[in-house]
Amino acid sequence: MKVALFVHCFFPEHFYGTETYTLGLAKHLQSFGHEVTVVAGVFQGEPRREAIVTHSSYDGVPVITIDKNYEPHTRVRETYVHEAMRPHLTAVLRELSPDVVHVTHLINHTAVLLEVAKDLGLPLVATLTDFFGFCYNNKLEASDGSLCAGPDRWRSNCIACHLRAAASGGEPRARRLAGIPHGWRLGGLALRAAEAFGWPRIAGADAIVPDIVERPEVLARTYECYDAMIAPTQFLRDAYVRNGFSEPRLSLSRFGIDIDRTPKPARAPHAPLTFGFIGQIAAHKGTSLIVRAARAMPPGSVRLIIYGPEDQDKEYMGSLLEAAGPETEFRGTFKPERMADVLAEMDVLAIPSTWYENSPLVLLNALATHTPVLVSDVQGLTEFIEEGRDGWSFRRGDLADLTRVMGKLAADPAAVRAASANTSYERTTRSMASEVEAIYDRLVNSRPKR
Repeated sequence: MKVALFVHCFFPEHFYGTETYTLGLAKHLQSFGHEVTVVAGVFQGEPRREAIVTHSSYDGVPVITIDKNYEPHTRVRETYVHEAMRPHLTAVLRELSPDVVHVTHLINHTAVLLEVAKDLGLPLVATLTDFFGFCYNNKLEASDGSLCAGPDRWRSNCIACHLRAAASGGEPRARRLAGIPHGWRLGGLALRAAEAFGWPRIAGADAIVPDIVERPEVLARTYECYDAMIAPTQFLRDAYVRNGFSEPRLSLSRFGIDIDRTPKPARAPHAPLTFGFIGQIAAHKGTSLIVRAARAMPPGSVRLIIYGPEDQDKEYMGSLLEAAGPETEFRGTFKPERMADVLAEMDVLAIPSTWYENSPLVLLNALATHTPVLVSDVQGLTEFIEEGRDGWSFRRGDLADLTRVMGKLAADPAAVRAASANTSYERTTRSMASEVEAIYDRLVNSRPKR
């Protein structure tokens, strides 16, 4: 069958978890005999392509790219429903004439894609890789940094997240709220009330508030176009159900990993315990927490190796360099095929994220290479480990608790290294792709022949 895989961005410029999942799925579907094309986006502000729609290939997979620089969004609503994308998406789908459309992220394409596919009578599948379907910032992190359950009745918490983002971008009215206790939340309530009572001088005349307020309902309605939705964790599946999405259409299918599963090499008896961090160097990834915790360890007891792009947030990176001690090394990025070698050097992989991670592939790669993990106590991470056997957890965002757990591990490196024998993850991308293929077969075979 012909499969169109839609993703927000793709290799070689973008290479994180969703892109890696999409590439792995595409390669295996090809090996099963299917004709697969990836349709990716270019974010507005990135280097402009020679045309709005271009054709290329990556690692043997045909790629169609739609450049948002030609159709930039100009208001909040267009970040989730962008009517200007409709003719381009229609043209791409008519060109491909797929048997199945599978969306691994809607950003850049927006929910218009779902309407176009449904109008063309195409079966629609989603892999839910984050909380885009109901969360304004995709991360389920509230404006005060606490974890969020989803939009409240008035959507004032979503407006508060917008105010926080606007302040970080330099918007002066939003920045004034930063010094007020609970300022983001109060600002969100005030703007929502102003919009509800028709006070445009307070709410603003640029439709930001109604665009934010309407977002959950609009996406919930358009997500009804999906014939099947795949969640890689129980936590993410439950979060969508709690926020009103159709439970019968949601299935649990964990990500697969293809990596060298050779046992770890032996360590010198008195070698310091080596912790590692792999990923975006950003505040929501908790990079500063692991750097500061490592600095607090007894001299010579630990090493910390950090891999990630150092130019993503130069101000944040500068603060890390200032906080880091001699035990910490920043090594930049590496090619994906080196993942097993990089993890082989680590005794423990740290994932100190401050938001709800959702089965990050780096976690699964670590477990598959017999690398125990140290993670924040959020369910999208902890549901993959058995505490004390193949991993350890600490209170999310709590530097003191992370330092305590890290110190306990550093005091007994032999026990930590012995945990490697208990650490594994056997699921492969081939078995994952086989489950996805079965979903395609069910949907295609249940429809009248076109």
